[in-house]
Amino acid sequence: MPQKHAHSHGEPPYPAVLYKKRGDSMSFATFYQRSVDDPSAFWAEQARRIDWHHPFSQVLDGSRPPFARWFVDGATNLCHNAVDRWVATRGEQAALIAVSTETNTEKTYSFRELHAEVNRTAAIMQALGVGRGDRVLIYMPMIAEAVFAMLACARIGAIHSVVFGGFASNSLASRIDDATPKLVVSADAGSRAGKILPYKGLLDEAIKLARHKPAHVLMVDRGLAAMATVAGRDVDYAEQRRLHMDAKVPAVWLESNEASYILYTSGTTGKPKGVQRDVGGYAVALATSMDTIFCSKPGGTFFCTSDIGWVVGHSYIVYGPLIAGMATVLYEGLPIRPDGGVWWSIVEKYKVTRMFSAPTAIRVLKKQPPELMKKYDLSSLQALYLAGEPLDETTSSWISSALGVPIVDNYWQTESGWPIMTIARNVEDKPSKLGSPGVPMYGYKVRLLNEASGELCGANEKGVVVIEWPLPPGCMQTIYGDDQRCIDTYWATQVPGSPNPAYSTFDWGIRDDDGYYFILGRTDDVINVAGHRLGTREIEESISSHPNVSEVAVVGIEDKLKGQVAVAFVIPKAAVDTAQGRAALEAEIMGTVDRQIGSVGRPARVYVVGLLPKTRSGKLLRRSIQAICEGRDPGDLTTIEDPSSLQQVKDALLA
Repeated sequence: MPQKHAHSHGEPPYPAVLYKKRGDSMSFATFYQRSVDDPSAFWAEQARRIDWHHPFSQVLDGSRPPFARWFVDGATNLCHNAVDRWVATRGEQAALIAVSTETNTEKTYSFRELHAEVNRTAAIMQALGVGRGDRVLIYMPMIAEAVFAMLACARIGAIHSVVFGGFASNSLASRIDDATPKLVVSADAGSRAGKILPYKGLLDEAIKLARHKPAHVLMVDRGLAAMATVAGRDVDYAEQRRLHMDAKVPAVWLESNEASYILYTSGTTGKPKGVQRDVGGYAVALATSMDTIFCSKPGGTFFCTSDIGWVVGHSYIVYGPLIAGMATVLYEGLPIRPDGGVWWSIVEKYKVTRMFSAPTAIRVLKKQPPELMKKYDLSSLQALYLAGEPLDETTSSWISSALGVPIVDNYWQTESGWPIMTIARNVEDKPSKLGSPGVPMYGYKVRLLNEASGELCGANEKGVVVIEWPLPPGCMQTIYGDDQRCIDTYWATQVPGSPNPAYSTFDWGIRDDDGYYFILGRTDDVINVAGHRLGTREIEESISSHPNVSEVAVVGIEDKLKGQVAVAFVIPKAAVDTAQGRAALEAEIMGTVDRQIGSVGRPARVYVVGLLPKTRSGKLLRRSIQAICEGRDPGDLTTIEDPSSLQQVKDALLA
């Protein structure tokens, strides 16, 4: 039986057999195989990376597939593992670095200061009646108080649900009704590119629309926007903080399988789909990934450019780096404001050792003057990790050459909570392959299934990416409040020859002869052209190879003759201002696709635009583009980066 560890306030004693250094004899293949052949032994060893108040009696309870319970009866706490255990040995070390180029403010909190702020926020929540198992909805910009609120919830055993700041009232109301929070934590406003985005009015309208009425709303007043207060419901954060300056709130020791948070998947239609995560499994998975995948060490600085409204922000802005004893950068602003060197200035100033971003952001930075990168000392940076979309060769080659550090692609989902595929460089420094996120990570039994036959795919055969049960620690427990919906949505697949169900990622993939996977796009982005099924990603990859294409989005639209046809929207590298020039580019692109895929993949039309509709996190809004092409409502666009991009699509169709 696992024992309570003696390192309650110090460095975690990573087991030597699993704490790899380059040059050691264990291959990743051996490491991986043990994780799937004997998951209980494997994860029992990984569990030594975190503090347990008392030990677990069983590593894996698989008595109710497709659900899995990890570290049964073990008691731990995410906030303790992220903050408290570092106070004695790293109390004065930087923990949270909050930088806003929107308000021109920067503040660094040491582990000791972060501990104090989290205790104050936890005391405020308790005073407002929040306790173990209660839900707290966090609707916040990228400010330090948002992190305090997340950690305070974890501390007292409340379940947080972070909703992306600026979500429209209808979307926010549906999440309030699903999570039924006792408390909402918000702010007067956020800011983007210098434009103030008031939150309070959106929140008030959402509560008015929602059937469930939160008892209290805790407001952080940044002084950015006027806001009305509701007597008896709304509470001022600064005033409450003054009342609880000396608060000491003990961490509540939670059974490993209690819920830690709910995160709603982006693009959800109808009833929100809340991914529910546990406590112990998540802590162990993050601690393990920070070492084996992100090669992180206590005392380093992690800069993840995502948002706390997305899973990447939960895992690798807040919990992961802090559990690893690192400083974490919380950034509010754009990558090109005040200029395209702002991120690199942060790397230099705070000696960032590991950086995590998205290919879209890197493509934006590639367009900036090269001297903006060269003027900063980036010698502290040891690796750049990219996720969120496939990494194209042009972007990868440019940033690799510019930084001179490893560029590590990785693939995962809100539901998984940490990478499904990448290269675990701290286990074995395997080479990367352009266009591939890498190989399956430990604990993930990844398979490719032929969609038509349901049979396993061989090498170089396209199929649906599925993962055999059980999912490893850290993955979703269920859809909040709806186990049956979880089963129906994700677990309707069976791997031939396996008694266990399989989780569907809803992504197309292909595996090469060396075991590296390539993600080809969503299964629901498939285009069926005259009986030929084509993934939009395949066509996009082909079009991207044209020398005058900067970015591209391909969607399938209805066609009476062929069922569907592909249309492409491209942003050219060099401006194409005449109808003749656009026609010439269209012909060249069609010829490129003809050569690389065949005439069946050729788009029916290629439209030239200056912008593509994207969310603020960089995801292409393909369904919205498709809806515009088909004359339908483009749907909920509350997270769109630039609304004028939709008009550009409409104008291109009319040109």
